[in-house]
Amino acid sequence: MKFMKLGTRSDTFYTEQATRSLVSDIPPNLVIKINDTTYLLHKLQSPLLSKCGLLQRLCSDTNDSESDVLELHDMPGGSEAFELCAKFCYGISINISAYNFVPSLCASKLLQMNESIERGNFVGKLESFFGSCILEGWKDSVSTLQATEKLPEWSENLGIIRKCIDSIIEKILTPPSQVKWSYTYTRPGYNRKQHHSVPKDWWTEDISILNIDLFRCIIMTIRSTHVLPPQLIGESLHVYACKWLPCIINVQSSGSSVSQTEESKEKNRKILETIVSMIPADRGSVSVGFLLKLLSMSNLFGVSTVSKTELIKRASIQFHEAKVSDLNFYDVELVQVVLESFLKFWKRISPGDADNRHYLLRSIRKVGKLVDSYLQVVARDDNMEVSKFVALAETVPAIGRMEHDDLYQAINIYLKVHSELSKAEKKRLCGILECQKLSPEVRAHAVKNEFLPLRTVVQLLYYEQEKDSNGTTSTKLQKPHELLLGAKMRPATRDSNGKRSLGLDKEEFKREDITRKASLAESREKSEHKTQRLDDKLALDLEKKMVIREGNEESKKKMSIGRTRSSKSEYGSEKRR
Repeated sequence: MKFMKLGTRSDTFYTEQATRSLVSDIPPNLVIKINDTTYLLHKLQSPLLSKCGLLQRLCSDTNDSESDVLELHDMPGGSEAFELCAKFCYGISINISAYNFVPSLCASKLLQMNESIERGNFVGKLESFFGSCILEGWKDSVSTLQATEKLPEWSENLGIIRKCIDSIIEKILTPPSQVKWSYTYTRPGYNRKQHHSVPKDWWTEDISILNIDLFRCIIMTIRSTHVLPPQLIGESLHVYACKWLPCIINVQSSGSSVSQTEESKEKNRKILETIVSMIPADRGSVSVGFLLKLLSMSNLFGVSTVSKTELIKRASIQFHEAKVSDLNFYDVELVQVVLESFLKFWKRISPGDADNRHYLLRSIRKVGKLVDSYLQVVARDDNMEVSKFVALAETVPAIGRMEHDDLYQAINIYLKVHSELSKAEKKRLCGILECQKLSPEVRAHAVKNEFLPLRTVVQLLYYEQEKDSNGTTSTKLQKPHELLLGAKMRPATRDSNGKRSLGLDKEEFKREDITRKASLAESREKSEHKTQRLDDKLALDLEKKMVIREGNEESKKKMSIGRTRSSKSEYGSEKRR
């Protein structure tokens, strides 16, 4: 950080009962009051009036021997800035840097310490330091711009803000190989000694100290140049959000509301909405995890409907890229809203060529697996309602689940944690399972699972019996009546906490999963070609599958009208007879 030293005399200002005086043999005859501070100074006996045009004008109507009292409560920068100007006039040593440049320049401008009053005056020296040192440096420009936040109107009128922003943008657009100045970069895992090249996002951390208005001005100007890639703009938004919205880190794993005052809530709302407005339109400019975290915070801060809708739209487009850790474990409705938006987005896309169809299928199946994994997490929540759990599970279209093993595990966990469920609730919960989409190993476990309702077990047994009669069963199971008897007679086990066990702990499930994968590896290879043809057919029928509800509703209306007409016709015929 560069600085400018002015004056040679030692500091002789002292304080006595909120009054600042100067050690001098000459009695003070100029009293200047600035807010709660009073200065006892001199008129003609010191260079104070000779360098300050404002003080000359205010004291012009009095004699030199008379004592003048001036009130300068509107002094920009307050008493600290005025004292720097006064010390400059008395020749007392002062240091000017990026931290005190803005108030010093504003105060000296108000006091009219220009070259027209006296050569080598304070304003001229400050402006020279600003152009030759501050604007030439990186951190100096950023720190000076940050200092303008306390005097925005003065800084705007004097051109400080515009010049600092231009200097900052010029350096940001400089190729990383040409960056020679120091910068702040404290990302985890980054060691500057091991990286000889400058990272592309070297500037993001330094400008994140600015308020949201100044930050937005810089980012939007950079975007308008189209020089930097949108991913780099998105990274700067992520860095800024992590600095000013610290709850973004923990919002996914906490169900409690963040305690905040109305002032902080309004400030956070403005920051979040501004960040959303700056996200580049390019898909992938920010990660889906970042979008989902912003969306999770939108309810906490009362974000506008426009911003929330935009976040839902952006997150749904990239939803297939999400991980379970990206989802809010305490807001199932929010996850369902994004899922529904994802399905609507893909419904509007024409299948097109084969590559597009396969990409569409892969995306929907990724989302289906994501949702089932998410259900396994939220199933452990004691407060998770059956209706919410089932609604989210049912939102995934049939094409999104090639198998129901993960869904079964989620239901199994839910039944263990919520042992107080009624028969109707268990029936509703297990009604989303499809027996034919369970692997043989999982079906073998399911028919022995004491947590499942009897109706579901019977359905599984019936399906197995049908497969046996068709000669298609690949895994030898017990006879149906033996399995059913075992399911009802099986003693309840308890874990270390005294709770009834799932009947399929993690280790057992892993062992069975390894066995299942080994036994199915050969059959999977043989059926690869058949699956490919099935994918093609499913992709061609995708839009019909996703709008089936609308079609059903329309069909019901037509059938109702047809029945009414048919009924009237029959009634007329009967009457004629």
